[in-house]
Amino acid sequence: MTFVEKLQTLRQLMAAQKVDAYIITAADPHISEYLPAHYKAIPFACGFTGSAGTLVITQEFAGLWTDSRYFTQVETQLNNTGYELVKLKVPHTPEYIDWLRQVLPKGAKVGFNHQLITVGLALEMQNSLTQRGIEITDVDFISTIWLDRVGLPVENAFLIDEEAAGLNISAKINEVKAALKINGADYHFISSLDDIAWLFNLRGKDVDYNPVSLSFALIAPAAVKLFIDKQKLSQTDIDTLNQQGVTLHPYAEVAEALKNLPKDAQVFIDPKRTCFGLYQCLPSSAKIVSGINPSTHLKSLKNNTEINHIRKAMLNDGVALTRFFKWMEDHLGKEKITEWSAAEKLAGFRAEQTSFVGLSFNTIAGYNANGALPHYSVTAESNQEITADGLFLVDSGGQYLYGTTDITRVMPIGNCSPTQADDYTLVLKGLIEGSKLIFPEGTKGYQIDSICRKPLWEHAINFGHGTGHGIGFFLNVHEGPQNISPANVDVAFKPGMVTSIEPGIYRPGKHGVRIENLVLCIPKGNSEFGDFLTFETLTLCFIDTSIVNKTLLAPDQMEWLNQYNQMVFEKLQPLLSTDEAAWLEEKCKPI
Repeated sequence: MTFVEKLQTLRQLMAAQKVDAYIITAADPHISEYLPAHYKAIPFACGFTGSAGTLVITQEFAGLWTDSRYFTQVETQLNNTGYELVKLKVPHTPEYIDWLRQVLPKGAKVGFNHQLITVGLALEMQNSLTQRGIEITDVDFISTIWLDRVGLPVENAFLIDEEAAGLNISAKINEVKAALKINGADYHFISSLDDIAWLFNLRGKDVDYNPVSLSFALIAPAAVKLFIDKQKLSQTDIDTLNQQGVTLHPYAEVAEALKNLPKDAQVFIDPKRTCFGLYQCLPSSAKIVSGINPSTHLKSLKNNTEINHIRKAMLNDGVALTRFFKWMEDHLGKEKITEWSAAEKLAGFRAEQTSFVGLSFNTIAGYNANGALPHYSVTAESNQEITADGLFLVDSGGQYLYGTTDITRVMPIGNCSPTQADDYTLVLKGLIEGSKLIFPEGTKGYQIDSICRKPLWEHAINFGHGTGHGIGFFLNVHEGPQNISPANVDVAFKPGMVTSIEPGIYRPGKHGVRIENLVLCIPKGNSEFGDFLTFETLTLCFIDTSIVNKTLLAPDQMEWLNQYNQMVFEKLQPLLSTDEAAWLEEKCKPI
């Protein structure tokens, strides 16, 4: 079926069941960012491949609600599908709820799959729509028409040992139980795959780029249950889990386990990381304690073992990136290089590194105008040849045993304009200001965000994405609870958190600039005014200085840049060939 035919069929099913509006979310029952192919319903329905969006269908209108990162992409992908773009005013907000309140009459019915929506969003929708006399109902029309849908992934999973993780499973479980006690809960249901992976030292291959395995967990006063298809694990790993006090249960039995909880259970759930369908399985008399999963906070504070492994991963990544950029410089103009072939070449250099497992996300390789799309994904149609002019933006990362990387660099190809040089330098200033920041304990991400944006704001420039996100330890490239963004996220930075800093400037149809490093939050000292923190930069890849507009850099910013590039050379030089080291030394010369 074409997208138009699929839309027509969905509307027929809606009419048959008297559903006035049907919502399709980009989610799975674990509320994952990256979805197994089985749950990629939005690409199936309309062709949109971005990671953030919601489809809302009525008999008169069909729209995709998404944010500014995808506006240009949507214009192409929604063409002739029957769907229209609806631009979100505020990213990551369900603005379609107000739209439904306005267009639907009293007595209307709104349907969506309760397994594919968060508790928080479903309750918000329920409260808002019922005030208008609009009913919500659990329906799944997508499964009815998706006849060639692939099954759930069945990839093998494995445990990482204490030597790699720094803590064994039982110790982590005890930390979570201590947090539950403080919150007045005796049971804890966990849906989020990265939280489960951290808690049980479990890794897998069920989701592209994220080394996780489909599973649920239930912590009870006298038992810890892991719901996972047993055949995914070796007998050795099963024995290890049992020895650590964990019993295994079939993945499909989680709903029944929730229904059988004691009626007076006090259950801790994360309403943003738990699906509404499983929430509805809890006994109606149970007391629900809501909050961020304790494991999310614990996971964000990397221990010394994890930090040491991450530093090794950065060395591996730095070697791969050095070889890639040298290869680019040596071969540009001598052979045809495209965005696609460059991304494949970079993946090849990473694959040569010891402990490499795979990419941490789909590489963004954008030349000139394509670099202005923050979440650009090269396709056969968009693939550009990289020639002699402009800027080439590469945002990429790797999963290593054990560590996750995420880095963005912009390579000046030649004949760069003064505007491109100024944009590059202003973004660099934003990175530097965040990286060298000293801040008091208790500082939140939105406070740091404004400091990183200040060099751009001074030139009436801004960007539409966050400035930074947490990074997992051989886990998801995006993790919380901390971030650096304008959103008022009430999470303070603490020592042990690894976060990206990645300001950008995007000029549609022209070029984009983003420079990104990962930083570790560390203590800085104290005074009569309290304890202070700062960042240690972990990423090891030179920052190109060839187009820096020195007049825009303050002396302390120039000093930071020179010291950073010198550190990169000193740490990577022993791992490079003589020719590679000489090339890198030239790139890292002070300016």
